[in-house]
Amino acid sequence: MRFLLSFTLILSAACALAQQGNSPSTRATPPEPAQPSSGGQKGEPGTPPPAQPGTSGSPVATHPSGGKQAPPPIPVSKQQPKRILGIMPNYRAVSAGAIPPPPTLNQAFKIATQNNFDYSAFVNVGLTSLFAEGRDEHPPLRKGPEGFGRYYWRGFVDRTDGNYLVLFALPTVFHQDERYFARGEGSFWKRGIYAASRILITPNYVGHNGFNASELLGRGVSQGISAAYYPRRSRTAGALGVKFGYAVGRDALTNVIREFWPDIATHISHRHA
Repeated sequence: MRFLLSFTLILSAACALAQQGNSPSTRATPPEPAQPSSGGQKGEPGTPPPAQPGTSGSPVATHPSGGKQAPPPIPVSKQQPKRILGIMPNYRAVSAGAIPPPPTLNQAFKIATQNNFDYSAFVNVGLTSLFAEGRDEHPPLRKGPEGFGRYYWRGFVDRTDGNYLVLFALPTVFHQDERYFARGEGSFWKRGIYAASRILITPNYVGHNGFNASELLGRGVSQGISAAYYPRRSRTAGALGVKFGYAVGRDALTNVIREFWPDIATHISHRHA
């Protein structure tokens, strides 16, 4: 808990510096929408397609002939990388201003799998397991190499079933898009609150925001499953509630990092194009 508080304070300070370092001149001016032509060929679409989830409702621009126009390039200062710091997987993030279609069943499964079996996932579980074993959080699991192994496989199962529930299974049932749609502009506090609140609010497949049942129910079910393989003293409602709060809080903090990372990276590298 002290680590999370310290990390949050450090991140907030870095983000504030990044906000101060970005002048208004670095923001890209959005292009004017293309005007549809009245002389399109027969059989070609005459109206732009509807907006996709996570957008403000603006239609996709079209060529005068009626075909889809390639979207304008997203500025470097708003691009979401595949990894943060070259380590943390960021596959579920969508760059500010991007208009992707709803994820297919295969895409949702792929995102969950990438998050579960990325090399960094094994390292992260190893570090958290080592920390838990060192603090003797579950005495019946004991200490030493064998104890570390018992902590490790339990931690990996926690992560795996939680991600498949939150990113794949429940979003498919509820038709919710669990990707993170970066805001990319606005005040520091507005963006921070927006990012953290995505654990409570998420768009559905037609772009309407609603209660994020996939996140909260998925983390809750995952903790219920963990009661089957953790020691008895860790199966109480209080203990499971603490783990649930930690999992949801971790997801909220991760979203905040996703939101501000492009600003931090741009400020550090001085790239604004």
